[in-house]
Amino acid sequence: MVKLDIISDPICPWCYIGKANLDKALTQFPDHPFTIEWHPFQLNPDMPAEGMDRRAYLEGKFGGKEGAAKAYAPVVSHAEQAGLIINLEKMTRTPNTIDAHRLIHWAGIEQRQSFVVDLLFKAYFVEGRDIGDAEVLADIADTAEMDASMVKRLLDTDSDIEDIRKRDAHSREMGVQSVPTFVVANQHAVPGAQPPEMWLKVIGDIQEQLAASE
Repeated sequence: MVKLDIISDPICPWCYIGKANLDKALTQFPDHPFTIEWHPFQLNPDMPAEGMDRRAYLEGKFGGKEGAAKAYAPVVSHAEQAGLIINLEKMTRTPNTIDAHRLIHWAGIEQRQSFVVDLLFKAYFVEGRDIGDAEVLADIADTAEMDASMVKRLLDTDSDIEDIRKRDAHSREMGVQSVPTFVVANQHAVPGAQPPEMWLKVIGDIQEQLAASE
C-alpha cells in the first residue's frame, strides 16, 4: 500500500471539491493502493473560539461584498462540476475549526476518518451547520457510530489541542501554504483540488510500479 496524506481544513471549499474529485477516481479503482490519513491545517488559526459572522468574515478577507462574490465564483463553478452542493445562503457562521480537527483525529483512531471528513463537509457546506459547536460535532460523531458522549466529554477538555496545533505548524514548516495538499508516499506533494483524471493517472502509474516490483 501507498500512504496518501491529505492536509485539509473542513471549512475549505477547495478541500471539499478536492476530496470529491479524489473519490471519483477511487471508485474506478476499488483496489486502489492508497492508505489515506487526514491532517490538520487551520485556514484561520486566529479565529475567535466562538467563530464569527460569515458575511463579515468574507467581506473583511476579500475587501468587501464584491470581492467576496468574485472570490467565491470559481468555487461555485468547480463545485457544480464536481457534482457538489454549496448552500451559501445557509452558511451564516465561519467557525474556529480546532475542535473539528480534534474530531477528525479521534475518528482516525477508529478508522472512520474519511467518513467523518465527509460528514463535516456536508454539515458545513450543505446544511450550513456550525462545525465549531460541540453539540454539532457530537451529533456528527454519533452519525459516524463513534461514542458521541465520549466525544462531547473530550471536547469539554483541552485533550489533543496542542497536538493538533503542532501538526498544523509542522505542515507549515514543511512548506504547505494552502490546502488541500496531498502528499503521495511521503515524497510527492500535490497541491490543490486536482481533477479526477490526474488521480486516475497517479493510481495507474503506482499500480504499474507495484506490479513491476513483484
